[in-house]
Amino acid sequence: QVQLIESGGGLVQTGGSLRVSCAASGGTLSNYCMGWFRQAPGKGREFVAAISWSAEMTYYADSVKGRFTISRDNAKNMVYLQMNSLKSEDTAVYYCATGSRWTCGTNSPTGYGYWGQGTQVTVSS
Repeated sequence: QVQLIESGGGLVQTGGSLRVSCAASGGTLSNYCMGWFRQAPGKGREFVAAISWSAEMTYYADSVKGRFTISRDNAKNMVYLQMNSLKSEDTAVYYCATGSRWTCGTNSPTGYGYWGQGTQVTVSS
């Protein structure tokens, strides 16, 4: 019965930075792999990044590697996505989701269970 709530989205200029956060309630994130996905209008849900429960392993989509950084604080039940050097194509609704050790290294949303409602990130020129 974990509930995830994303926050921190907004409007940012191309080349700027933004950090989105994911807060969990109703449970702990300590045993979950956590992932970030995004979905632009008219497009499918796209994998962005994931982090293992112990934060020892991280995974990134090629499109964001080197620009985005995922982190987590299990004591606070928080997951973060720091986004730097933002581009127009990063514009999307960003979702956090829970996974397991078996799905953390995958890029498919089907391997994740609980999902937040998303937070809008808009990158303007």
